[in-house]
Amino acid sequence: MNIHEYQAKAMLSEFALPVPRGRLALTVDEAVAATDELGGAIWVVKAQIHAGGRGKAGGVRLCWSKGEVRSAAEALLGSVLVTKQTGEAGKEVKRLYVEEGLNIASEFYLSLLVDRETEKVAFVVSPAGGMEIEEVAASSPEKILTLSVAGDQPSAYECTTIAAFLGLQGSQISACADLLTKLHRAFCQKDGSMLELNPLILTADGNLVALDAKFVADSNALYRHPELVALRDLDEEDPREVEASQFGLNYIALDGRIGCMVNGAGLAMATMDIIQLKGDKPANFLDVGGGVTVDSVCEAFKLLFSDDHVKAVLVNIFGGIVRCDVIANGLLEAIKTHPMRVPVVMRLVGTNEEEGRRLVKDAGLDVRWAADLDQAAEYAVAAARGE
Repeated sequence: MNIHEYQAKAMLSEFALPVPRGRLALTVDEAVAATDELGGAIWVVKAQIHAGGRGKAGGVRLCWSKGEVRSAAEALLGSVLVTKQTGEAGKEVKRLYVEEGLNIASEFYLSLLVDRETEKVAFVVSPAGGMEIEEVAASSPEKILTLSVAGDQPSAYECTTIAAFLGLQGSQISACADLLTKLHRAFCQKDGSMLELNPLILTADGNLVALDAKFVADSNALYRHPELVALRDLDEEDPREVEASQFGLNYIALDGRIGCMVNGAGLAMATMDIIQLKGDKPANFLDVGGGVTVDSVCEAFKLLFSDDHVKAVLVNIFGGIVRCDVIANGLLEAIKTHPMRVPVVMRLVGTNEEEGRRLVKDAGLDVRWAADLDQAAEYAVAAARGE
């Protein structure tokens, strides 16, 4: 689950981490009023959307007067920002964050991730801050250091190693160690899956400050964090994904034409890959999971049938914990309110396979049956093309 920058910084402040002073603004007047509260002579007006690349898209404005703050707020509120992470549709700006301006001496990149190979929390750092880390990795991989924390918190050696890699000296090294320790504590206590400071800056007076912050919480741990759940901004999420989550479905909207229903993330990825291999694209990632019920399958089919981008549906179920008859009954329930307006290709294999097939056939549904995944993908791609 993503949260906004201003929310991530408020969370960091709880752990005594250094962030710029700022104010949330939902209107132009609130943005201008924030300058009086913050004081100073330079302010930064930032669009608050769940996507990176805001600066390149014009979503971060440096302002030298109240008039410039007003103009920036008027331009940004209600506008649509298009970045690499938003897709062509972009995201509408409904919130602004007005921050005090700081005198920047150096910019760094710093993030915390879960390293699944070592089963530890890892720091990823670079002296090339303010840039997209993917660009740095492609052009200058030697400028990136990944370091997994061996213990319950970063050791003195690990902190010194990171500080040295960033080129910090003197008192900056101890400040870096303090920052790394607090970041690690915040990441672990809040059950994060990613915490990114890009950039982390060194100010002209020698202080380390998180100029930007992005935090992604592990959705599986949200039951432990009602304070994070309260920060969820549904306006920033695809309505289909929000609806799916209410029924325990793992759903991600994509830009293709073939709706996919599978059970298991691995099978979902394989299904998506083979669709592309056959010359088309999946319209979604939809894993109905292991604890699926007729009701949740019904909702899954409704999502697929109501999506105007979907030109064909591919159901690829390998029945184990999930029973094939449950999938079939879910389809029968769904079509009571959401008719099959597009071709449906089904591959049902495993538990209660024959029963599932019988239910669909007895209902007289126009479903094309596939013997294996390769054939299922070929049928789905052809159906999406109207063949």
